[in-house]
Amino acid sequence: MAQKDYTQLATQIIKYVGGKDNVDKVIHCISRLRFYLKDETKAQTDKIQELDGVAGALYNAGLGQYQVVIGPAVPDVYDAVVQQLGAGVVDQKATAEAVAATEAAAEPEKPKNLWGWITRGFQLLIGTITGSMIPIIGLLAASGILKGFLTLFTFNLNWIDAKSTTYIIINAMGDSAFYFLPILVGYTAAKQLKSDPIIVAAIAGVLIHPSIVTLQSASTKGMQTLLGLPINANFFGIPVHIPQYTYSIFPIIFAAWLARPVGNWFKKVLPLSLRSIFQPLFTVFIVSAAVLVVFGPLISLVSAGLAAVINFLVTTNEAVAGFIIGGFYQCLVIFGLHWMVVPLISNDIASTGHSVLNALVNFTMIAQGAGALAVWAKSKRANIKGLALAGALSGFAGVTEPAMYGINLKYGRVFWMANIGGAIGGLVAGLMKIDMFGFTGSLIGFPSFFSKTNPNNIWAFVIASAITLIVSFACVYLWGFSDADVDKAKAAEKKNVFKDAVNG
Repeated sequence: MAQKDYTQLATQIIKYVGGKDNVDKVIHCISRLRFYLKDETKAQTDKIQELDGVAGALYNAGLGQYQVVIGPAVPDVYDAVVQQLGAGVVDQKATAEAVAATEAAAEPEKPKNLWGWITRGFQLLIGTITGSMIPIIGLLAASGILKGFLTLFTFNLNWIDAKSTTYIIINAMGDSAFYFLPILVGYTAAKQLKSDPIIVAAIAGVLIHPSIVTLQSASTKGMQTLLGLPINANFFGIPVHIPQYTYSIFPIIFAAWLARPVGNWFKKVLPLSLRSIFQPLFTVFIVSAAVLVVFGPLISLVSAGLAAVINFLVTTNEAVAGFIIGGFYQCLVIFGLHWMVVPLISNDIASTGHSVLNALVNFTMIAQGAGALAVWAKSKRANIKGLALAGALSGFAGVTEPAMYGINLKYGRVFWMANIGGAIGGLVAGLMKIDMFGFTGSLIGFPSFFSKTNPNNIWAFVIASAITLIVSFACVYLWGFSDADVDKAKAAEKKNVFKDAVNG
């Protein structure tokens, strides 16, 4: 929602809570505006709940608050409300206390058994990977598109000489984000894990330093091995295997996690006069050594093993794999588990230059976009049409969350009917032995399907994409959605909001 819309929404909320004169004070928590009204009976709850951008509303008698549920945009809506009401209604202390209270209430209980700790650890891992990757996904997508067009112009159309400096420069532009991925992820992971982002970025620089890369690229013929890995270096006499860290993700996320306790310990024990120099010195040295000598090789070995297993499963019967992935991959997105797949795809592209898995995942994005497009075509409600069209365009641009959370999952049949198209499209793509040479998916990722060696690969993409679009659209339009579903969803949402408000 744009800023101007917050102003309009704020005006409507103020109107329906009884006007400016009825508001004594307003604060907010993480998801709700909390009004202290002079007369709560003047609030028109039904009209507030119908506003676009409001998830629900309820008077909480226990707290003496009239609560309007907004969601993540609540700070912006609050600012717009205060701007219209004036600074006299602001209570910063009460707002801070409300935010802290809701944050504390959101904290999960400590696990009661081993399985609980394992589950919580897995959730934290997923959250860390998600928080680390989201800020740079757009950049990786843009880089993949650039590399795809470069392949088209160089190897398919022969407009650019592969030995020319033009090719070298443009290739560097497209390759930079992937080559220096550890630095980018190190910075974002450090912010996610509350480490020092600059120190972690420096540690990532160690992993991809030219001298380290030289060790990685040295011939392994005749070398001694450790756990099956060639020993290509030693550190104070300790035999070390240095894997490839360019394009990698997991080793630097581990480094970001380790840098926090190491850095905090030195912050406590070092005198203030020495801290600014020696804290980063010791942290960089210790964490870099730990990653290079022990954890980096182990993590890289596990990552390579996972990639090999997935690649084997995908390529053994690509058609069956395409059907299963096309039909169910977006279920991983619901739980955030797809962020475990993204690093594997990145690692696959880094080590082989292509990814069959990414090629098959691509059609699940097109399917969800087509599902939202069918809702746009069928619905007669302006707000649903606007939301559905925005979600469809986002899905075709490789980001399915707006379509899924705004429309497809909200009206559940849409999601599953769209998945039918994804399964059929994945099956067809698998039968045609499709491959992918970039990171960017969905329709906008078509440059990633231009191949240096297989000119028919792009046609496999076009045919499978068209089938996915047609089947997903038809299934949703015919059996997946009606405007009556909107009323049912609103009734269920209001019931949940009421329960949440009473309990919270």
